Amino acid sequence: MTEPYHDQITGCVENIVFASEESGFKIANLKEPKKKELTSILGPLPTIQPGETLFCKGIWKHHPKYGKQFEVTSYEQSAPTDILGIQKYLESGLIKGIGPSYAKKIVDKFGINTLKVLDENPEKLSQIPGIGAKRLELIQKHWKEQHAIRHVMIFLQGHHISPNLAQKIYKLYGDESIQRVQENPYALAKKIFGVGFKTADTIAHHLGFEKSSPHRVDAGIEFLLWELSNEGHVCMPHAELLIQAKTLLEVEETLIEQRLEALSLEQQLIALEIDGILTHWVRPLYLKEISIAQQLDRLLSSKCSLREVDLSKAIDWVEEKMHLRLAEEQKHALLESLQRKIHIITGGPGTGKSTITKGILRITEKLTASILLAAPTGRAAKRLGEITHKKAFTIHSLLEFDYTNGGFKKGKDNPLSCDLLIIDEASMIDTYLMSALLQAIPSHARLILIGDVDQLPSVGPGNVLKDLIQSEKIFVTRLTQIFRQAANSKIITNAHRVNQGYFPDISNEPSSDFIFLESEEPEEIQAKILHLVQNELPQKYHFNPLQDIQILSPMKRGGVGIENLNHLLQKNLNPSTQALHKMGRSFHVGDKVIQLKNNYDKNVFNGDVGFIQDIDFEEELVTVDFDENSVLYNFSDLDELTLAYAISIHKYQGSECPCIIMPIHTSHFKLLYRNLLYTGITRGKKLVVLVGTKKALFLAVKNDTILKRFTGLKHFLCQTLPEITTL
Repeated sequence: MTEPYHDQITGCVENIVFASEESGFKIANLKEPKKKELTSILGPLPTIQPGETLFCKGIWKHHPKYGKQFEVTSYEQSAPTDILGIQKYLESGLIKGIGPSYAKKIVDKFGINTLKVLDENPEKLSQIPGIGAKRLELIQKHWKEQHAIRHVMIFLQGHHISPNLAQKIYKLYGDESIQRVQENPYALAKKIFGVGFKTADTIAHHLGFEKSSPHRVDAGIEFLLWELSNEGHVCMPHAELLIQAKTLLEVEETLIEQRLEALSLEQQLIALEIDGILTHWVRPLYLKEISIAQQLDRLLSSKCSLREVDLSKAIDWVEEKMHLRLAEEQKHALLESLQRKIHIITGGPGTGKSTITKGILRITEKLTASILLAAPTGRAAKRLGEITHKKAFTIHSLLEFDYTNGGFKKGKDNPLSCDLLIIDEASMIDTYLMSALLQAIPSHARLILIGDVDQLPSVGPGNVLKDLIQSEKIFVTRLTQIFRQAANSKIITNAHRVNQGYFPDISNEPSSDFIFLESEEPEEIQAKILHLVQNELPQKYHFNPLQDIQILSPMKRGGVGIENLNHLLQKNLNPSTQALHKMGRSFHVGDKVIQLKNNYDKNVFNGDVGFIQDIDFEEELVTVDFDENSVLYNFSDLDELTLAYAISIHKYQGSECPCIIMPIHTSHFKLLYRNLLYTGITRGKKLVVLVGTKKALFLAVKNDTILKRFTGLKHFLCQTLPEITTL
């Protein structure tokens, strides 16, 4: 076989064989002049369309399956110059409103002048039967847009930007795209989801921006604070921020100090001392923490509208109605809930939180009909509704998102209508959501927060429940007693053992709902998990592999990380001959997927799990069913989704599944934390299976280090709220 050599070819694009919108990679067939055979070309060809003439530079290669191919390193393109080329160009689907049928009619009518008509006199298209005002408007819009997008994409392609991102930039800035990017590429990191500082920095470097540019340093600092918020931090001490900024920006410390001071003076960042340590916030998160403290103060200082009850009689009455005897802990929690304006109830699984919730409702229903129940996620709200036999909302739906203006309709000027609000799974509530929720609670209402503070904190920024408890300004009841029925479950007893730092019982008794399967190598763990999901568990327990089993992994990468497991499980549980390749991922109809960010327009939220119902390649739409909420995604929005056969424990907070499988291996040692393992175990309702090594399990149980989250909320609560009163 001859060595590859540099060459150049010219021809007309016959058809596109494969295209990746994200990377711009395409495989196409080129018709070279005076050649009968089509030439296969491939490479970064984001803007090419059938019918166009290409001048390509590159090298010839030999593919073992597809034979001789031309790998393009650079190219120039020009509009089609003959009638056949023009028709191919128009029928490619590039212009919405023109399909193969209309492409032929238009070319038959205007011939070689077709593209000129589209550019200069598009109204002439109305001469074609079937092209009315509406279709004409659609064609004009997309023809103009494609011209602009092409110009933008050619410019941006030279600065290492994917075609998908180029379309988002055009959607944001329109015809000003190039100008705005040239002026300040760092603004992209703020305004476009999926664009981080590093992408913007690459663009800026190609545009000639210096490392010491104030635009760059400001953007880098803000990027770090927002990036740290994605890790749960609301603020960052000055010294830590300085270290990270120097590493990221590679500039002098004095310049970072100067820009921090300037950003603080401009109120883009907030700088305050907490316990003698200078700390920095992005302004929105600072305002949210201040708001939480202020709203709690408002609620605590206002009188409750519910009349007082005879507590002793109330306890006797509710025990009779519920046909049970409450433990002393439960009685205490119930009594405080009937007296306190705000009350936090925290405890692990099996400690009676559900019984207390039902008792509170039974008594309060005799005082008022104005009671609301809510939880942070759809699944948690559904479970709360099943436990109480009452309607329970997600907090987002309770607050009613305002699609016109953004934000929530419910707030201080339009409060919720309730005398009592009970929130379950309160450990999952982040700083943003708690601020919005508290603003919407009327001053006269009683608030009860129920959760397990020992679980992982919220996915979003903050450690709200823990900060509320540690401030010692809100009354807290801690439940520790495990009740008889729960004590029969190894899931519950092992969860408590892990939480207390003891090794779980892995005796694997035949009737046990907690199983440990030892496997040393990642490949063995993969094989065991696949066998469990495909064969053993469906046969033995009649579990549906997709609906009833969830794999939770501590890490994204690695042999038993989320990415590898998703690839393995998709391939074996849901193979497809017609896959959609987008955003570096492969999607099939029937795939289990998870939402990666809150999208109020679609009414889906970070952590929601659903199934792909349909992929429409012609309209470029994907339909996903989230618990009966059917949601449409454009192909360009698929960066909001990823596969969910395996997901992180953090992402699965607030959800439960009949069966949980967790790989636990020393390759995950950086993330083997006690509260991570504890949270994962408590997600299982009927069966929990750990697959891995005893050493890894031991490391997780003994590692009680809790990853520090920097927040200012406890400080603001201690400054703002009064001391707890004795009843």
